[in-house]
Amino acid sequence: MNTSRISTVLRNGKAGDAVTIAGWVRTRRDAKTFSFVEVNDGSCVASLQVIADQSLPNYQADISKLTTGSAVACRGVLAVSPGKGQAFELRAVSFTVFSTAPSDFPLQKKHHSFEYLREIGHLRPRTNSIAAVARLRNSMSFAAHTFFQERGFAYVHTPIIGTSDCEGAGEMFRVTTLPPDNPPRDENGVDFTKDFFGKKASLTVSGQLEAEIYALSLSRAYTFGPTFRAENSNTPRHLAEFWMIEPEAAFFDLGDDMALAEEFVKYLVRHALDKNQDDLAFFNERIDTSLLATLSAIAESEFARVSYTDAIAILEKANESFDFKVTWGSDLQTEHERYLAETTFGKPVIVYDYPKQIKAFYMKQNDDGKTVRAMDVLVPRIGELIGGSEREDRFDVLRARIVELGLSEKDYWWYLDLRKYGSAPHAGFGLGFERLMLLVTGLQNIREVIPFPRWPGNAEF
Repeated sequence: MNTSRISTVLRNGKAGDAVTIAGWVRTRRDAKTFSFVEVNDGSCVASLQVIADQSLPNYQADISKLTTGSAVACRGVLAVSPGKGQAFELRAVSFTVFSTAPSDFPLQKKHHSFEYLREIGHLRPRTNSIAAVARLRNSMSFAAHTFFQERGFAYVHTPIIGTSDCEGAGEMFRVTTLPPDNPPRDENGVDFTKDFFGKKASLTVSGQLEAEIYALSLSRAYTFGPTFRAENSNTPRHLAEFWMIEPEAAFFDLGDDMALAEEFVKYLVRHALDKNQDDLAFFNERIDTSLLATLSAIAESEFARVSYTDAIAILEKANESFDFKVTWGSDLQTEHERYLAETTFGKPVIVYDYPKQIKAFYMKQNDDGKTVRAMDVLVPRIGELIGGSEREDRFDVLRARIVELGLSEKDYWWYLDLRKYGSAPHAGFGLGFERLMLLVTGLQNIREVIPFPRWPGNAEF
């Protein structure tokens, strides 16, 4: 079936063009001798209005009975539309009905709550909002790959199943083939030497450690894939399965890392503004009327930079009633991050040199013995978008830190080996892809910006 996408027809079509489109019926309105059928194929927010005359052979049998959700194909001639908000309409010369949706089709109304749409995850992409999210997500994925490919980063497929906890939080999904009701045991409890991999294995929380292996071979590498956290948090900011973009670069220091992160964020935002104008306009109208202004400001701004110590001082002096008390040595909460980005600086800000006790073991320690060369990129409305650091490249310092935190040195033997054999300065960061999607859509709940959200108690779709 040789069909044209509706987005292409609306963008490039001319009156008199003969085209064939296919999609799903949004509405049907009947006049005296014809019907207006609004068809959408998911290629853009806009639908194409089809004029189906009653002289069509299947008008009475099929077209006059069309319902919302029905699948159709229409061949006809483009004509300038007299109606508002649409450049063309299609005067049908043939109209094929593949299937008619019954009266209990769940998307009969034009507006549904996002909570309701999550209950029908198999149908929610047919709505304007979730379809627009899908198009933007596709566009942002392409932009991320393009950014790193143009800068000489090799895309590395890091494992989804791993045996080490990158973040050290312990909130990991176990992967096992042992029988849950009667697993083999030894004097220490469950005997994981009898398991499939011969040791404890889990779904990954990050591809960073493995990406470092390739950065220390290819100089520049990145990974873009799913990560998993068994954190029992039922909030609008948490998912059990989410996607991370994690570049690693050899011969990079913290300054290089911050510069790359800023360039990356601006590149992604500019791409959205350039390539997804219709979808952004939809979100700006329906979700957040400040969206376009916020994104434009991010794309054109020079990110502020402030040390963690100075950021704490700013927050302590702020005339704000924060829910979480601000003290040196405490982690910044979203309310603190947003205050810095929205109120103090009025633009994205990079906070660097965090206390080592609140950061991961692999971050390079500063000479003061108290801080590490870590950085977070904070953006308006979201807070932290990127977290990264210069990695600890000194064998003795890294080993001492692993022991200090009570981690098992044998679990990280290969990671330590990288510091023995040709160690080099290197740095990287992780960008939470769903947080990026919240930024570019203006949506508030992270469950709306991933195709199949996973959270405690939910894995239906």
